[in-house]
Parts: sequence; C-alpha cells; structure tokens
Amino acid sequence: MALGERRSERQQELWVATAKLPASIGHVFYDALNRVLRDGEFDNFAESLCEPFYKEGGRPGIPPGVYFRMIFVGYFEGIDSQRGIAWRCRDSLSLRKFLGYELHENTPEHSSLTRIRQRLPLEAFEQVFAFVLSLVEKHGLLKGKTVGVDSTLLEANAAMKSIVRKDTGEDWEAFVRQLAEADGVEIKNDDDLRKFDRKRKGKKVSNQDWQSSSDPDARIMKMKKGHTHLSYKQEHTVDLETEAILSAEIYYGNESDGNTLLDSVNTAQGNLQQSDSEAVIKEVVGDKGYHKNETLAKSRADESKWRRELLCDLLHDSHIQGAVALA
Repeated sequence: MALGERRSERQQELWVATAKLPASIGHVFYDALNRVLRDGEFDNFAESLCEPFYKEGGRPGIPPGVYFRMIFVGYFEGIDSQRGIAWRCRDSLSLRKFLGYELHENTPEHSSLTRIRQRLPLEAFEQVFAFVLSLVEKHGLLKGKTVGVDSTLLEANAAMKSIVRKDTGEDWEAFVRQLAEADGVEIKNDDDLRKFDRKRKGKKVSNQDWQSSSDPDARIMKMKKGHTHLSYKQEHTVDLETEAILSAEIYYGNESDGNTLLDSVNTAQGNLQQSDSEAVIKEVVGDKGYHKNETLAKSRADESKWRRELLCDLLHDSHIQGAVALA
C-alpha cells in the first residue's frame, strides 16, 4: 500500500449524490438511549410539558425532545457551554442521528438553546429529570438503598473583574485607587495602579464584602487547580448499586458539604417518589468532608424524614473515607 498524501486544497463539488454522502453507523450508547426514550414516549411528554410556554402560531421552534437530547449530550460529553454543545452536535454524524437530523439539515444554534433555557422554568427541568428516573425505574435500575454523595466546584459564568463592594458598590479598580489615595500614592495611569496593587498587602477578598455585579449568587472560591474564581457547588447523589443519578443539586460555592448532605439526600428521596419507585434510601456514603456532628444531630431529630438514628464511621479507604447510615 502506497503512502497517502493529504491534498491541501481542492474544489468543492457543486452537486453531490446522496449515495456518496458519508453514513454514520451510529453510537451504541446513543442508539440504546434513543430506543429507551422512544419506548417511553419521551418526546410526547416533553412537548406536552413545554407547550404552555410557547405562543400559538408563528414559526415552529426546536422540538423540546431535541433540546433535552442536546442537554443530555452536554452532560454525557462533559461540555459545559451551549456553544460547545451546538458545535459538537453539528460536527458528529452519530449525534445528528441521535437528534434526528439528516446531513443536509442544520442542527440548532447555541442562541436557540439560550432562548429555550430562558423560556422554560426550573420546574420543567425537574419534571424531565423525574420522568427520566421513571424510565430508569421501569428497567429496574433504581435500588436506592445505598447512595453516594459527592460535590465539586463549578466556575460561574462571571469574571472576577466584575466583583464590587457590597457596602459601596465600588468595583476593584475604584477600591484600589481609594487605598492608594489613603496611602498618599499618586496613580497616574493603569500601570501605576497595577504596580500598587501587586505590592500592597491584604489583597484577599471575601464573600462577606464582595459580590459579582453580573451574578450575585456566585461565590468567590479557590478552585482545585489553585486559582480563585466565582463559583457554585454542584452535588450529586448516586445509586451506588446501579450508578443511576438520583439528584444533581446546585448550591452556593461556599456551602460546606456537611450543611448540604441531608438536603441532597432529601431531594434524591423525593425524586424516587416522583418516579413511582418504592426504593428508600437507608445508607449514604461520602468522604470525610461530610462528617459533621450537627448533621448527625439534625438527622436524629428529624423523625418525619429518617426516624432512625444516624451513625457515622470514618473509614480508612483512600477514596471513600466516611460512611453514614440512615437506617
């Protein structure tokens, strides 16, 4: 076999026969997922759920079933932007097949995803989550006895440059200029301001004094890679026997794991009930960051939810260092 050489430039054919177009053999996972969604009549459910949020008449929008499939793609592929999701779906033949688009059809733009997200309330997404869990329940994948809880920090869609003082509303530049004036340092230009800011002490910012002007709910946190960023905390509750996700909650970035543990587990139990599952969460496993005496005391006092004593035992495993039994 001779060595093939890439042609740097070639003229695009004006007409291409459909038989010459590349065909996708599909993706095993997405093909199976489409069968599950089709058998569960997911598209009919999504359309009836979203219909009240659309106007009658006009140009038809993106089908809700397609929109939520694109959200699934973003989650499965680890894509954290709508622009990235739109590009990935347009570029992949197997994802085009998953969404139900032919090669000559344009897949949805990222701006369309934004408009739909802004149109639908949070409750609509929660109902879709519960519906998907009901499909998981039909396939016998909701055991629910032992769950694992873990969290991670997510960067907010806001820059640190957007933070302002809560008391005065001053931005960072105005705040530093005021400090320079108090120290008798003359600031002639931006270079002088940056030099003063680099040399001065006490440059740490706190959530008590600062907030983002564009996203007040974001919190200033040190990320795992070491840099400081505005962030949120994402916390998952997963069925450890089947790895089904029972809840995916978003909290303030500075919320401790011990404070959010029971809220996430309560949400997971509520999602199980909405999916018509008889599973009852009896054990929760988390790392040592979730061990908190106040959480144990709260779970003991809350008989309406758990009714039994909450025990916590630190394990020596390097990955799972804490186990909490709820029943």
